[in-house]
Amino acid sequence: MEYRTAAPDMVHEIYHVLQTTIQTIYPKYYPNEVTGFFCGHHNKEHILDGIASGNMGVLLYDSQIVGTGCLDENHITGVYVLPAYQNAGCGSYIMDCLENEIFQKYDTAVLDASLAAVCLYEHRGYQTVGHGIYELENDVKLVYEIMEKKRKANQRKI
Repeated sequence: MEYRTAAPDMVHEIYHVLQTTIQTIYPKYYPNEVTGFFCGHHNKEHILDGIASGNMGVLLYDSQIVGTGCLDENHITGVYVLPAYQNAGCGSYIMDCLENEIFQKYDTAVLDASLAAVCLYEHRGYQTVGHGIYELENDVKLVYEIMEKKRKANQRKI
């Protein structure tokens, strides 16, 4: 596995990872309106913005993009792994890379957790510090957990 900074020529593969993961996993936890919201949000323009920021990365497994992660300062804004590669350490590897980058500058990592990912983040030492609600069409509410993880005392900041 290799995690590297995303490049503009990867937009189609990243889009495939995002859309496949959302359409496969989210319907198990959320109504159609939420799945549709995330699919619409993670469009190619949004991906290109993430790439342009320099804060989006991809996980390569046998030279194939199987996952992606993104951050904004100390906020992890997204981690997605193709369903076929989940439960194989790919998401943890991406999280290790993002946390290492964050803890070089900050004492706390923050993320907004989908219902599908809360347990993964809890196992990594994140704690829920709040709940968010985003109102969608048809009176549907997207509910998510706001989670934080503190830098360990032995992790050095630069």
